[in-house]
Formats: sequence, structure tokens, C-alpha cells
Amino acid sequence: MNYSKIINTKKASIFLFLLTSVFPLAAQDINIEEIVRKADEKFRGTSSIGEMTMIIERPGWSRTVSMKNWTLGNDYSLIYITAPAKEKGQVFLKRDKEMWNWVPNIERMIKIPPSMMMQSWMGSDFTNDDLVRESSMADDYSQKLLGEEELEGLNCYKIELIPHDDAPVVWGKVLMWVSKDELHWLKAEFYDEDAYLVNTEILSEVKKMDDRVMPTRMEMIPADEEGNKTIIIFDKIDFNVKIDESFFSQQNMKRIR
Repeated sequence: MNYSKIINTKKASIFLFLLTSVFPLAAQDINIEEIVRKADEKFRGTSSIGEMTMIIERPGWSRTVSMKNWTLGNDYSLIYITAPAKEKGQVFLKRDKEMWNWVPNIERMIKIPPSMMMQSWMGSDFTNDDLVRESSMADDYSQKLLGEEELEGLNCYKIELIPHDDAPVVWGKVLMWVSKDELHWLKAEFYDEDAYLVNTEILSEVKKMDDRVMPTRMEMIPADEEGNKTIIIFDKIDFNVKIDESFFSQQNMKRIR
């Protein structure tokens, strides 16, 4: 009997057992849906009040817009433009799937129809649909881990998101990069139904905002317009504040300051 061969076989079996016990397959241990949910929820709360700056950059010029923002869940949002002077006082209201715009200069309330939802919001690279976006990256998409990549010196999960058939989304696919340590959403690529890249979103400048740490700078870069991008900077946000549904009314659009 070849005792040496038996011993070596036993050693190999024990090593294989220890290897699979101590270092199980990563795909089995990683809950991709939970990772996406935690990254997405850093930007959400039951409600919020904030101040933001939007910088629209084009080849040869740029424009800055300042605003205040109130939200309640995913169904209610109100944005008040505070600068520049030409657009100060404009208000955008979202209630459920409807969107309204109050223009004080002409004292007119405008309902934004579904046909205009994919049009540019205030000349930026964000659309009207981006403002009323109810989609949750965790609930409205199926998630698949594609692998890991380094982004800005951070190890990240690279995740593919495919929308469910009944999801209220416009994208055919989203690629998302989430940092492994703090689960910060750092990058996303948005593709249309024909798998063409439309926009790239870059998130950076991670800071403490109220009760959480989150990226506070968001860049939206269109794929087919070289030199164009829009930057949104979250200057201040208070999460989970008390706001009633009645705050988000057409009457309040005319009174808010």
C-alpha cells in the first residue's frame, strides 16, 4: 500500500476543505441588492430640506443656478430658484407623477406634459424626468455583480442594473460603481434601450451631511456632446424633517421664499 500517496491525498482534501470554509466564494457572500439599496438610500430620507448649486458648463461659457429644495418621500418635491436674478422666484413642483412650473415674471402656472419629461431642465444636462424620478435602484432594477474595479483610488463593486419590465424608468441598462468600504455611489453610466451610452454620472467630495456621510458633488456628462456637463453641489441638507403633504401645493408655489 502506498501510504505516502494516501497521506498526500488526505492533506490535499483537508487543505481544500479549509480553503472553501474560510474563503467562501465572493458571489455567495455579497448581497448585491442590499449594497445598491444602501448606496441609493444615502441620498434619500423620509423628507429633506436642502440648498443646492447647479453649474451648467458649455464650451466657452458657464451658468450658475442656486436653489432650495424640499422633499417628502419619493412623491413630493418642491424646488425654489434663488439665483440668478433673471430666474429667481421660479418654482418647480412634483406631486406623484405630475410636474408644475410657476413663472412669477408672467404670473403663469405651467403643467409640464409627459411629452416634455425628457427635455432639458433649465438648460442643464438633467431632464425634467430626473426631477420627478421615483425609481429605486434596488426595487426597480435587477442587479448583477460584474466584478470589482478601482475608481479614484478606491476599490469598487461594478454592478449591472437591468430594469424590471413594469418599472417606471427610461433606461435600458445602468452600470453602477459603489465603493466597497463605505458603500458610496461614485459613478453610473446610463444606457438607452439600444445599449448606447447616453449619460455618465460622477459623484465625489464625500462629506458629512446632517446624519450621514455621502457624496456632495454630482456631475452629469452627456456622451454625445463634447465639452458639456452639469454639476450639482449639495451645499446643505437636513434629512427626516417634519413637512406635511399640504406644503407641496400650487398655492404654496406662489408664496414660498
